[in-house]
Parts: sequence; structure tokens; C-alpha cells
Amino acid sequence: MSSHHESSSAHPSLAARLEKEGEVSVADCYQCGKCTAGCPAAEEMDVAPSQVLRLLQTETPTHEDRALKSLSIWMCIGCETCVTRCPQEVDLPRAMDFLRQEALARNVANQDASDVVVFHKAFLNSVERAGRLFELGMVGEYKLRTGHFFKDLGIAPTMFFKGKLGLFPHGGANKREVANIFARARAVKKESKV
Repeated sequence: MSSHHESSSAHPSLAARLEKEGEVSVADCYQCGKCTAGCPAAEEMDVAPSQVLRLLQTETPTHEDRALKSLSIWMCIGCETCVTRCPQEVDLPRAMDFLRQEALARNVANQDASDVVVFHKAFLNSVERAGRLFELGMVGEYKLRTGHFFKDLGIAPTMFFKGKLGLFPHGGANKREVANIFARARAVKKESKV
């Protein structure tokens, strides 16, 4: 597929960067709406999934900002129902991941998504530290960062007794390999900014 992106090479559009860095071409979307119709999180979104792609297709700064500041990019749960339904197989979850990273880099993440942003960071920090998800550590970090100390507290004993909240990280994870993955990801991210 040949694409033509209207922005200058000095400041490539988000669509151009998404195609280059994320290997997702928004030009492939012809707005059939099947992604939105099948999305289990669409009701919680302020911009429909197909419309997020449309905003990027316009390659205008105003529309790109609207996509980056939308709550929708944070509500995507990455279930890939949209990709399965898409006749063009546009990888919308990958596009949403790209947009989340870009929103964080530009410090324009939707304020209504602040708890989601904190959850993402707590999750990744837990995986990086323990080599895999340490649920209690993640929940602790999330609660400290959000101040929601007593929210969902009633369910904690049930989760603990069912083995869902261990007091210590799970064994078996190769922490060094996981730490290397995070280090490589940071290096790639740093190189892409140069």
C-alpha cells in the first residue's frame, strides 16, 4: 500500500509515525464501523474507535490533538475484537498503545483517565521489579499514587484467601530477562526520539 502523508518530514504526522513506528496504516481504514460496533468498551469512550482512526487520517494538528486528549485511547482494553472484525485488519489496539505513549510523552493525557494512567504505570513497574505481575505490590502502588486507600478494600480478604493476592512475588520469573526487555524498550524509545 502506498501512502502519502501531507505533513513535512521535519514534523511527520501521527499517522505517518504510526505507520513507520507501529506498522499500522490508518489509511487502510475505510470507516465501516465494525470495530466500534464490536468494541466492549465503546460505551465508555468519548470518541468511537473508528473515529479515532478518522481523526488521524485527516493529518491535521487539531484532530491529532483531539485523538491524543481523548478518553477513548485509555478505555481500550486491547481485547482485539476490533481487529478480528475489521475487513482490513487494521490493528487498532496497537494504534491505541501508540497514542497512549504519545499522549504521555506530550503530557496531554486526558485528566479523566488519570487513574488508568496510574494503573498502567503500577502494572509495568510491578512486572519490571518482580519479573512478572506481583498483584499486591501493584495494588499497593496504585492505591498510594491515587489515594484510593479504602476503595475495594472489602474484596481484599476474599481475594487473599482465594490466592489472588499473595504476600510475596511469585517465583519462577527470570527477573534479569524481564529487566533486559524493559532496558531494550527504553533504548529503542530513546533512539526514536533522536
